[in-house]
Amino acid sequence: MAEPDVDPVSPEPLAPLALRGVLGGTLMGLANLVPGISGGTMLLAAGVYPGFIAAIAEVTTLRFRRRSLILLGVIVGSAFLAILLLAGATRSLVIEQRWIMYSLFIGLTLGGVPLVWRLARPATPGVWAGAAVGFGIMVAMALGDSGGSGTEASTALLVVSGMAGAGAMILPGISGGYLLLLLGQYLPILGAVDKGKQALLGSGGFNMDLLLESLAVGVPVGVGVVIGVVGISNLLRWLLASFPKPTLGLLLGLLVGAVAGLWPFQEGVPPQAGDLLKGRVLTAAELAEVDPEDYRVMRFDPTGGQVGGALALVLAGLGATLLIDRVGGGGRDDNEAGSA
Repeated sequence: MAEPDVDPVSPEPLAPLALRGVLGGTLMGLANLVPGISGGTMLLAAGVYPGFIAAIAEVTTLRFRRRSLILLGVIVGSAFLAILLLAGATRSLVIEQRWIMYSLFIGLTLGGVPLVWRLARPATPGVWAGAAVGFGIMVAMALGDSGGSGTEASTALLVVSGMAGAGAMILPGISGGYLLLLLGQYLPILGAVDKGKQALLGSGGFNMDLLLESLAVGVPVGVGVVIGVVGISNLLRWLLASFPKPTLGLLLGLLVGAVAGLWPFQEGVPPQAGDLLKGRVLTAAELAEVDPEDYRVMRFDPTGGQVGGALALVLAGLGATLLIDRVGGGGRDDNEAGSA
């Protein structure tokens, strides 16, 4: 049953809201490609986060308003298009220029801290307690991260990965790409998206084999996304209504703690004969067939130039997130987000 198209929280006209929805959706799509950046933080920066959460909650409880449906449509559509077009390029850059990309990811992540802090202030003991728990969770996950993707994904793991991606769309401070890295599914999922694009839009025409390979990963991930969006959006609304300060503190701690797993000076190391990969021992003849995304990731000692370049990229990423916040006018919805 349709409800009146009136928004008691944000009376902004629909046209500018939809335009900011396009900006926020595009940034959310890019954020889900980039470990360290939260899609929710990008929606917050664009100033459409409260409306997005409210719209999801309305639709999942079978309440439909034109305003909510349009906002959801432009955000989800823009995010999907950004992911489809840029997944392949992002995957290649992470594999080939890992330390450069990770440095940028750190800056983009830190740029989200002021946005979430604005929501959480004034700080209370509940905020600090939640922040400590969130920070501890992310550090523990980083310490347990093997850094590679050399395990075959089960359907259940792909569903969980989809739920992780959904969490990043809903929760400011949590990076879906980062969680996928920890689960070992970041590069495989980007690869599946890129295969789907090649199957549909490749120069050789439609390719059913590539499409089936893409769907084998994409379908369970999509199921996880749906489950995550429906569950997390309604859970978040309840938590923010019932325990606002600890919940916002938890999000802040998750965001700051995400940096712990993004040490930039890492590189993929090609396997050697006798190494174990995806449950089998590699022979010398199989080494050339190993996908670079399955290389084990090891830390290395950076040069002075690399340290300076990493610091510059961190500052560039930080500045970019803050600029998005200023352009999107996200600050004016701060108080509303807590009641979303």
